[in-house]
Amino acid sequence: MFITWLKFLLCVGVILYSGSRLSKYGDVIAEKTGLGRVWIGVVLMASVTSLPELFTGISSVLIFDVPDIAAGDVLGSCVFNMLIIALMDVMHGPGPIFSKADRAHILSAGFGIIMIGLVAVSILASERAGNNFLWIGPYTPAIILIYFLAMRTVFYFEKKKVAEFIGEMAEALKYEKITKAQAYRGYAINAIFVIAAATWLPAIGSEIANQTGLGGTFVGNIFIALATSMPEVVVSLTSLKIGATDMAIGNLFGSNIFNIFILAIDDLLYFKGPLLSSVSGDHVISAMSAIIMTAVAMVGLTYRSSKKALKMISWDALAIAIIYMLNVIFLYKRIG
Repeated sequence: MFITWLKFLLCVGVILYSGSRLSKYGDVIAEKTGLGRVWIGVVLMASVTSLPELFTGISSVLIFDVPDIAAGDVLGSCVFNMLIIALMDVMHGPGPIFSKADRAHILSAGFGIIMIGLVAVSILASERAGNNFLWIGPYTPAIILIYFLAMRTVFYFEKKKVAEFIGEMAEALKYEKITKAQAYRGYAINAIFVIAAATWLPAIGSEIANQTGLGGTFVGNIFIALATSMPEVVVSLTSLKIGATDMAIGNLFGSNIFNIFILAIDDLLYFKGPLLSSVSGDHVISAMSAIIMTAVAMVGLTYRSSKKALKMISWDALAIAIIYMLNVIFLYKRIG
């Protein structure tokens, strides 16, 4: 166990360092290109920080034949990503995290609810291979279509604000001494380190979790999801620290969208039939938890309270944290 925990700490250390650098260079790219921190968070940061879920899902369906781990990792990560928002709210200071966030996040959050809801309905419907196109479920092409529609919609929504963004840049540039080439190079190098370390984490987490005797659904939703979500934790908290709040929040909503897209890829690679027909119905618990948590976040983004209801945490962040705990409790009670 000592060696296992040592490997775990090594991975976390690499992610802590490279993840913080990744946030900085992502912020530089947002400033230099004028694409906007929301879009950079939703697409660029989210795709990198979600790659561990991608590799975990592929190995789960192609090598180990454990579809519950693949589904649990994706849906558990969606739930954990929303919990990170509550953590950011605590670290944000006197005001709620959503008070300074761009309302554009409601757009990506809405797409996330649509995609996660589609997965929940598909699990409950439990389609069989004979009623599907080849070996995949009908939800897979729908997920892929919605994903690219979401990316296009968020991009053009952000593009409308480019003129305003450039005006703000003219007043206060943060990274005048860093060139675009340096930003791209720094981002790529640190992304490689984050991906390498985070991809190793699920195997370590699985090794630790297997010794507890817990089921695949619980392990996937809690332990593996926690391990593969480590990059989101580091990148989001570091983005918050450097003042890139929109990039931090965009990373989390974007990661949830990308996570569901990963589930479609897993379905394409699971040749035994529709993936969601082979998983436990208990995954709906995490799916519904993620939907409710995202909806609470959308309310917070819309209402934009200027004060925290409690001294350390706002009411919406507290609600998100409570829903996460209930999700863990309900999944644990379903074991056995």
